[in-house]
Amino acid sequence: MDYYKDANRYDDIIDLPHHQSNVHPHMSIHDRAAQFNPFAALTGHKEAIDETAQLNALRPEYEELDDYGI
Repeated sequence: MDYYKDANRYDDIIDLPHHQSNVHPHMSIHDRAAQFNPFAALTGHKEAIDETAQLNALRPEYEELDDYGI
């Protein structure tokens, strides 16, 4: 018997009641939804780019740098 092709492999547990913990309180829908919010790994990234752009706009341009391809 190929276990993964057996459509009846969960017949022994399919009708069991859903487990409710006696130790941990039930999590609210709001808290459960918060777990699936997108992870903001780049928080503050746009602000850092904007600040760099402002600093570069204030930086004087040196014509001699063009001689070096910079």
